[in-house]
Amino acid sequence: MSAEELDLDDLERRMKGAISVLKTELSGLRTGRASVNLLEPISVEAYGQTLPISQVGTVSVPEPRMLSIQVWDKSMVKAVEKAIRESNIGINPVVDGQLLRLPIPELNEERRQEMVKIAHSYSESAKVSVRHVRRDGMDMCKKAEKDGMSEDDMRVYQDEIQELTNSRIIEIDKMLESKQAEIMTV
Repeated sequence: MSAEELDLDDLERRMKGAISVLKTELSGLRTGRASVNLLEPISVEAYGQTLPISQVGTVSVPEPRMLSIQVWDKSMVKAVEKAIRESNIGINPVVDGQLLRLPIPELNEERRQEMVKIAHSYSESAKVSVRHVRRDGMDMCKKAEKDGMSEDDMRVYQDEIQELTNSRIIEIDKMLESKQAEIMTV
């Protein structure tokens, strides 16, 4: 393996993928304010398959502490209601014809602490993913050295991989800090 075969762009893309997953997971954490992202992880059994809620109705935020879902197909209202109730997000939908209203309850201190713990676990998983990508990059460097890469070139690549890893870990920490502040704001 030569220096040309060490693809730092691929490593960076994989690390950004881990951060993208973290953004999605954090956006689904409830903060006491209504957000359409809260319903993203919820899937509905519809038409013989599993679909995200956004594909069976229109999700909107009519008030700061209220979500609404205008279900397009009348026969899907019960399935959407069931999916929300079973999702463990702590919201009980109110059905009004084809419209589901989701009042967002206040978060008490204990529930906020739980949300922060969940955010920490999400960020730790992202850090582990980034570190796995780092390990793969370091393994490629070692293999390249065995295949004839100079020790100086290997050291340069290892430093670049470590720098990339450090920047992604800092980015994850900043995202966690921001989400934690958002959750703890009353």
